[in-house]
Amino acid sequence: MLDAGAVPRALKAARRIGFETYIEDPVWLAKARRGDYFVDLITGIGNATLVVNHSWIERAIPDAILGVPCKILAAEELIAAKVFVARRERFDGSDVVHLICSCGGRLDWDRLLDLLHGHWGVLFWSLALFAYVYPSQTDLVPDRVWNELIRSFDKSVRHPQKDDPFRGSLIDPNMFAIDVDERGERDLYRENCEKHPHLLRMEEPVGSKE
Repeated sequence: MLDAGAVPRALKAARRIGFETYIEDPVWLAKARRGDYFVDLITGIGNATLVVNHSWIERAIPDAILGVPCKILAAEELIAAKVFVARRERFDGSDVVHLICSCGGRLDWDRLLDLLHGHWGVLFWSLALFAYVYPSQTDLVPDRVWNELIRSFDKSVRHPQKDDPFRGSLIDPNMFAIDVDERGERDLYRENCEKHPHLLRMEEPVGSKE
């Protein structure tokens, strides 16, 4: 994962050593390929609700994989990036549950809540799944987190805001296309993508410094 501004330099470096490079999705994904080898350059998530910035890199954990020094994404950012992955063809809920089980006692819950600000519902949904899968380990999640999310859920159910938009397309724009196409609901996925402030590009803007 990397900041969108770093993608042109990363792609240029990959081309120097013989990789073919291209933008798979300007919102979040570039690729570099050479033969059977490939690298995904990820700058956020596909529905444009999360964007990688410097803090993600700074918080990453130094380690080595196959003897190569690297940084591994912190659990908080990894969970935030995975809670929206709930499509027909791929569901990362088990990854989220396992991360909470492994790291729950050490998670920076304030960081996670901040990352998912405005989307607390998907975190609550993931924690409900965790409680179902690991009913004897719910104390890995602090009481204050449970209480905050339960209060938010209770309030949203008791006092629904009639102007809150439909959010199904943020989960899967294909499975919820019928709501947009036939029922006239807003397409937040399309809206987010169209107004995305950091669309990926192959080359750096003229005048930028490497």
